[in-house]
Amino acid sequence: MKNKDQTCRKVIEFGVIGLVVFSPLPAASVHEWSILVIQLTAIALTIIFFGGIRESRDGLPLSNALRWPKYLFVGFWIIIIFQLIPFPKWITRILSPNTYAFHELHAPDFSSVKFMSLSLVPAHSFKTALALLSYFLIGFLIVKTITRRSQILRMFFVIYFMGIFEAVSGLLQLRGFNPYAPFFGKITGLEYVSGSFVNRNHFAGYLEMIIPVSLGLIFAQFDLFSFSRMKWKEKLVRLSDRNVSIALLLLFGMILMCLSLVFTRSRSAVFVLIFVFILFFFLIVWRSGQNKEQKKSIRIFLVSFFCIILLLSLLIGMDTTLKRFSLETLSQESRPRIWAETLKIFSGYPVFGSGLGTFAALFPNMEGDGRLAKVSHAHNDYLEYLSETGVLGAAFIIGGIFVIFFGSFKFWQQRRHPMVRGLGLGGIVAIVAILAHGVTDFNLHIPSNMLLFSVILSLTLVTVTYKRSKNEA
Repeated sequence: MKNKDQTCRKVIEFGVIGLVVFSPLPAASVHEWSILVIQLTAIALTIIFFGGIRESRDGLPLSNALRWPKYLFVGFWIIIIFQLIPFPKWITRILSPNTYAFHELHAPDFSSVKFMSLSLVPAHSFKTALALLSYFLIGFLIVKTITRRSQILRMFFVIYFMGIFEAVSGLLQLRGFNPYAPFFGKITGLEYVSGSFVNRNHFAGYLEMIIPVSLGLIFAQFDLFSFSRMKWKEKLVRLSDRNVSIALLLLFGMILMCLSLVFTRSRSAVFVLIFVFILFFFLIVWRSGQNKEQKKSIRIFLVSFFCIILLLSLLIGMDTTLKRFSLETLSQESRPRIWAETLKIFSGYPVFGSGLGTFAALFPNMEGDGRLAKVSHAHNDYLEYLSETGVLGAAFIIGGIFVIFFGSFKFWQQRRHPMVRGLGLGGIVAIVAILAHGVTDFNLHIPSNMLLFSVILSLTLVTVTYKRSKNEA
């Protein structure tokens, strides 16, 4: 039984790693077939978990941290199921008058219809719910099976190397070579990069999560907290350590990621990148307490690194990026109009929402550059979930995410282990970065980014509550 348990855990671990590697490659998995691969893999791994794993390794801190998120996420799925249930017409009319009016206006032969759901387009809601369920399952599997130090490090390194791969691909595009053209057609022009992604903003969102993770890996390997307290002779010995060499290699890879992110020419990405370094510096200095030498070493490291990124960006050319911050470009921004229309949708379906995945069906065509443009997403993850799932659904899912985040931050404050401090901080800042970008874009509606977010969110919680087990090598 023990061998079966270990085998199942290995299958699940490498299955999740496989999804992390796969998901960004086929155009960020936005196509139906790639979404289906993610869903089937997540379901298969879940079946393996319940069919082959008998031993529970949940520690008390982890169990306590998941208590309220568990209730909130269950509440969210109850709302989604509630949206899909066909109610008698008179009940639907009471619960959501505008839903009734919508069906009355658009449903063929409405008079003969006896039942209707709260979702305006149940088929879209069911399809979106299945995709969203797969991300929840991946997070659940990580919390339940990624329990050892070697597993945690392996997952973080896989995420890091995927960032390197995508960053190099993006920088090659900047120089006129598109490695994905034979498979997915022309993805991007030469003025900006997008890696394997269709949209440069979503590519930027992907890297925004990996760059802080990379910083966390560097701090975990180098243990800058301890290094700053050493004497100069001890520092010289420490610099010859193998872990320091690894940290320097990680640093080189992160420089490539930062450059690739800058050359997505995404305004939000530039702001978030600066914010990441400021937040990292603030949290590390805050954790350092009164140690002035430690604060100085950390400040020198982060400022030097940021200056290197800025210098390299200027050498390669940042003219196009800077032009995107001009008043003329900002005045043509369509996002405020989209947000206003999204709030109108929410005002019509405030309690239960219009139905998960129905935004594109409701949103009117917008005028852009003299022609109508179809808007598929709200360019604000929060407003889109609010309009589709109402106050209740949005409160449950966003609340669950924030409870996990603040729980992770609380545990991180109490930890002293270099690995936990470094990786935990990287995960925490990565979560903040993508949640901040969610105000101006819809990264959490892109399959590869939502999957990576689920992995980092759950992996961060596992890391900050990590306790070495007695039988761990």
